[in-house]
Formats: sequence, structure tokens, C-alpha cells
Amino acid sequence: MTTIVAPKLTYQDLREMPNDGKRYELIEGEVYMTPSPNWKHQRAASNLHFFIRDYLENRNLGEVYFAPFDVVFDDRNVCQPDLLYIRKERHSILTSANVSGAPDLVIEILSPGTARYDRETKLQVYARAGVPELWYVDPEPETIEILNLGSQGHYRLTQLARDDDALASTAFPGIPLTPRKVFA
Repeated sequence: MTTIVAPKLTYQDLREMPNDGKRYELIEGEVYMTPSPNWKHQRAASNLHFFIRDYLENRNLGEVYFAPFDVVFDDRNVCQPDLLYIRKERHSILTSANVSGAPDLVIEILSPGTARYDRETKLQVYARAGVPELWYVDPEPETIEILNLGSQGHYRLTQLARDDDALASTAFPGIPLTPRKVFA
């Protein structure tokens, strides 16, 4: 039996790839391409960015960023979460080209074609890197799942929000945000 051995790539290899307008991520040295999102995904991303940015600016807590923006966990693991948050005190992990280290929160907006990848493959990377809070925003049932990293290095679901449920986020205490506002 013949085995094909593909070389593991590094972040430098990823940066040297031609800019073809697609989003690429690197997981354990393997390249993954993410298809462009649909309009529901885009609307949710836009609304989330608007509400979170407003919340942060009024409190001077940090900044929220949206994809494409590389988060470099190590030389073989680079993700582009749909949105990410970095507390003001941790601003030093921002470089001119990327985020170097674990953000305080990542938000993944699920699409039928990427949900499994987000929930399984990227979840493992986020957990190993120590991202304290992760949101899954799902436009089809219009829900938001908030997961927090436990002491054993595994995520646990702390909230499944629907409709007018106020989000109970440790990253954004008291944020006046509901799924209904995100998906409006």
C-alpha cells in the first residue's frame, strides 16, 4: 500500500500563498479553506460587531475585530474567527499583521457547510490555546450558545439563548444583547 505524506505547513507558508480572496486557516499544519458566508451570516456578523463595539466603546474595555484577521496560536495553528474580542489590558497580543495568542472571546457564526468544522476542529484549537469564552451563533434556529473553558481545558455550555434571552457572557457582563437583536 502506498502512503502519500503531505508536508505540514507553517504560518509563514500560509502568508506566502497567493491572495485569491478566500479565507484560509491552518490547523495542525493543514490548510482549510472557508467558503464565503451567506447573507444571514453576514447580517449576524454585522449586528454583533455593531452591538459589541458600542458596548466596548462606552466602557473602554477593549476591541472587537472581524474576519479575515489571523489569530496565530502557534506556527501550525492559525484561525480566523468570525469575530474576536481582546481586553484592553491584553492589547499587547495585537501585532501589525495578526493576533499573536488567544483572544478573550471568539465568535463563530455557523453555516451548514462549516458548522462541523467550527464545532469540532476549531473547538480543539481554541481549547488548547486557552480561549476563555466561545460563542456559536446559529442563524437557522436563531440561537446563541455561550461556552466557557473549564479548569480541565474543556468547554462547557453555559447558556443557550433564544429570542429575547439576555446573553450571560463573562466577557461582556450585562451586555444588552439578545438573539432577536443579532438576527434582526
